[in-house]
Formats: sequence, C-alpha cells, structure tokens
Amino acid sequence: MRGTRLLTGLLLGLTSLAAFAGTAVAGGDDGDDGPKKAPTEAGTSFRTATSIAQDQKATASASTGDYLYWSFAADSGQRPTVKATVDLPEEQARHGAQTWRIDVYDGLRRRQSCMYGTQARAVAADAAHVDLACTLRAVRAWSEPWANDPLPGTYYVRLTVTGLADTDLGLPVSASVEAASKDMGGAAAVDGSLSTPLVPGSTVAADDHDWASGWWTSRWVWTGAGAVLAALAGIGGYALTRGSGRPGRVPPAI
Repeated sequence: MRGTRLLTGLLLGLTSLAAFAGTAVAGGDDGDDGPKKAPTEAGTSFRTATSIAQDQKATASASTGDYLYWSFAADSGQRPTVKATVDLPEEQARHGAQTWRIDVYDGLRRRQSCMYGTQARAVAADAAHVDLACTLRAVRAWSEPWANDPLPGTYYVRLTVTGLADTDLGLPVSASVEAASKDMGGAAAVDGSLSTPLVPGSTVAADDHDWASGWWTSRWVWTGAGAVLAALAGIGGYALTRGSGRPGRVPPAI
C-alpha cells in the first residue's frame, strides 16, 4: 500500500509540473494590447521595411519587378515560418511564365536558409496566383560569432519576381505576407544568451525588450521534474525494500 501511495504521489507531482510548464510558456503574452491594424503597404528596401507582428497578415499593392520588404521580431525558442501569396495580373495582360521568390534575412542582413517550404516557384502564364513559404531554423539564444545561426531580433522578408518577360515589367500585382512561429521550448534552448536582440541601429528600442524571453525556457521545468522523479524513486525504493520493520529471522546456532 505504501508503494502504491508513493507511485500515486509521483504521478500527481509530474502532472502538476507539466501543467506548470505549459502555463509558464503561455504566460509570455501577458503584455499584449490586442490585435493591431494590419499594414497595407510594403517597404522597398531594408531601411524602409514595413514592420508587422507575427500572426498578422500584411498586404501591399505593387508593380511587377518591385522589391517588397517587411520585418518582424522573433525570439529565442521560436521557429518562424513566412508565407506569401502574390495575386498575378490577368492572363490577357501577361506574355509568359513568371518566377517569384521569398527570402528572409536576420538583423545583420544575413540571408537565412529555409529548412523547408517552397521558397521560389515558377508559374505558367495562365496562373492566377503564386504561393511561397519559408520555414527557418529555430531561433537560438546565443551562437558563436562565426556561425550563421538565427538569433533573437528583427527579421526581414523580401518578396520579388526573379524571372519574367521584359514586357511584363510594371504590371500591377497584389501581395500578402504572414509570419508565424512554432514554440520549440527547451528543445531549442542553449547555454548562454545574447546581450541584446539583433535590431538594426546603435541602440535597442525599449519595446524590443518586451518580447525578449531572457533566461527562462521550459528546459528548467523538465530539469526540475527529473530531480523530483529521482528523489521520489529513491524514497519509493527505500520504502519497498526495508520490509515491514519486524526483525529478521535469526539463523540457528551450529
């Protein structure tokens, strides 16, 4: 019975720790002021990139051949995915196939590779739209100076056409872009941390600190859960092996 009670207590303790982990991770959105109005334009360079929030769909009207730029913030432990859709001109106005491409750069303007997703796509002359996507590696809290790992800070999205007939330059198009992240939690945690997010400029804006996670990751919770599990297992093993407390039988004298 004592072993059964210890096992029950162990399961309840682990369940509580798992619930606490989920609450701690979800609690990072406390300062949210509600949804902001989605932008309806895009920048034409890194410097003029239009800022968007994650899970916010931005739209823009442009001419075929323009470079369109947006920027968003990503924190450590997140794995961002950027999706873009371009509504092409009417078939009667086009003169051939087109190839569109989406690229993502970090705050140091280093192009980040895509883990998966259709980063570039060629479409036929009769296509109505083109869909693109790029999923980055998980953002790390710290990295070696020589590495090209994604780090917390600003990320830039660049959308443009890379192949088309010259006569199609300047035709009107409309585009939409959205960035969203999957929280990788402790699976992406590393020792060390970046002193400030990679945000362009000599200073870091105050609101950049609002979304920076700092030292906390869910790995701390599971480390604590492992320690509790080891302690309870030790107590349970001791309780099961020490017997009922009655003295053992004394072997007969020879």
